[in-house]
Parts: sequence; C-alpha cells; structure tokens
Amino acid sequence: MRFDVLTLFPEMFPGYLGQSLLKRAIDADLVAVHLHNIRDWAHDRHQSVDDRPFGGGPGMVLKVEPVVEAVEAVEKQVDSGGHLVMLTPQGKRLDQPTVESLADYSQLTLLCGRYEGFDERVRTILQPEEISVGDYVLNGGEVAAMNIIDAVVRLIPGVLGDAESPIQDSFSGENRHRLEFSQYTRPREYRGFKVPEVLLTGNHEEIAAWRQQESTDRTRQRREDLIE
Repeated sequence: MRFDVLTLFPEMFPGYLGQSLLKRAIDADLVAVHLHNIRDWAHDRHQSVDDRPFGGGPGMVLKVEPVVEAVEAVEKQVDSGGHLVMLTPQGKRLDQPTVESLADYSQLTLLCGRYEGFDERVRTILQPEEISVGDYVLNGGEVAAMNIIDAVVRLIPGVLGDAESPIQDSFSGENRHRLEFSQYTRPREYRGFKVPEVLLTGNHEEIAAWRQQESTDRTRQRREDLIE
C-alpha cells in the first residue's frame, strides 16, 4: 500500500517511519510512504503557503493554489484506486470501521493542515474525505496522518506476525462493540498479584469463556456506550 503525505513539515516523519513494524513493512515492500512539501508548489520565491483571512480574524489560512496543485501533482503519480483524506478537526471522527474502509484502497493521500486551516476552496475543488482523530485540536495534521498510517498498516496482510492480532483488538471483528480482555505474561506472580488461574489450565474453552466475560465486564465498566 502507498501513502502520500502532503505537509509543510516533512522533517517530522523520518524518525516515525524508521521504527518498529512500520519500518519492517517498508523494508518488505508491503508499504511505501512518500513525503511531499506543499511549499514546493508555492507561487513566489519566498515559498509562501499561507495568508491572512479575508474578513479579518486571528491566525493565517493555507492558500488554495499550492495545496490544490500539490494534490493534483501527486495524484498524477498514482494509479487508479487512490483516495484523498484531509486531516481536519471538522472531519468525521476516526473509528475502526473508517480505518478498515481506508485499508481497502491501494493508495491514500493524506493532506495535513496547519494554522487556521485550509481556504474553503480546497474542499470545494478537491472533494476530500475529511477525517478528525478526535474532538480536540492539534498544532497540525502530521500527528493525525501518522495515526492513520499506524492504524491502517496493521490491517495490511503480512505486516503483523500473527494474522489473528488485529481481529482480537478492541473495536475489531467480534470485538466491534467490546474492549479487549486483560492480558498476562510471566512471572505468574508479582508483588502479590497473580495471573488468573484459568489462564494456566490449558483448557481452551474455559479460557475463551473467561476472556469473553472479561471483555464484556471491562467494556461495561469503561465504555458502556459501546454495548449494543
């Protein structure tokens, strides 16, 4: 799968791209991430990409020309099957079903906002899918783009060592409306806290029943809104 990230700060990404599962996925050619600096499409020698809003108000607004032309240039590099996502607090809130729908595309273009956001004509012309990672405001869309990449990459076949891992995650598969059950590993006892005895029995039916009940109880305690 290919990700194209349009940003004013591409230097934020190399450390993130060079770590853990994502790095291994890139090295295995399962994932490709291309970074594009929106300033490369600025129309003046100062590489200006923002300006004061008409009508007054605080802050600066990202200009329409460099953003639209940057997206159009990237789209020319991509075969069919691509999809444009604008990261904005005004978008629909990201959830696991949305992540799963994004994973169906062969390419995602992630458009990172900054300052007071985009000139409205960016939306009108490009018609992106607008996504917010939560009901709060970040300094820019870069962290949100990393969030989406991280969530989508987990669903790409071959990225995770165990194909069952994403199915058992909270909000996924049978756990669509439940949080994941508690997990334990060695040692069996630490500071008086013991691993539940059922997990040590080797009885897979009892373990499955315990995990299902644990998942239900945890969801009721922490996220009752998820329970149908």
